[in-house]
Amino acid sequence: MSSDHLTGLPAFISVARDRLAAHRRLALEGGPGVRRAAVALCVVPEADVPSVIVIKRADRGRNPGQWGLPGGRVDEGEGDLQAALRELQEEIGLAAGPEHVLGRLDDFPAASGFVIAPLVLALPEPGPLRPNPGEVRSVHHVPLTRLAADDAVRWVPQLDGGRLLQMTLGPRMTIHAPTGAMLWQFREVVLLGRHARVADFLQPDWTRR
Repeated sequence: MSSDHLTGLPAFISVARDRLAAHRRLALEGGPGVRRAAVALCVVPEADVPSVIVIKRADRGRNPGQWGLPGGRVDEGEGDLQAALRELQEEIGLAAGPEHVLGRLDDFPAASGFVIAPLVLALPEPGPLRPNPGEVRSVHHVPLTRLAADDAVRWVPQLDGGRLLQMTLGPRMTIHAPTGAMLWQFREVVLLGRHARVADFLQPDWTRR
């Protein structure tokens, strides 16, 4: 299939809508003590190159210094969609509406006690970024071509026989689950058109904070 959707935003939007509509999303229910969170896999044109926004969280607060996606806890009375859009604006200053949502990927059971709902969005005219310094240290644009590259994915064998995912998306930018798992499923399902599940992915111990 043509890779035009990796280099042009209109093509990406069309392909992403179709592939997410065909994806049978795995929805997870929260049990006792489990909280919900929602994140935005937000694709924007950066220097005319379709790119997904990844953030590095502030050194204090929730998940200090970790790589992440714009998002956070689902407040009482909110749904996943409302929470993802609210957090996108609160954390990096981007205003998006339901019309910008292309679909959803699988809920992910984070070791921190959250079930995370990833929503895929595209903003053709995002406007300037306004990161909240209390929550975000830095904002990064990862081109879709980089995310789809063969060497973006590394599997590290573990002593128990499992494998730990590492998404290598730039210099000093190695991302593990949960964020790495959601980016990997986005890559597989939306960018490459493959079936993929992530709920059983290993998570480093430090993600439990």
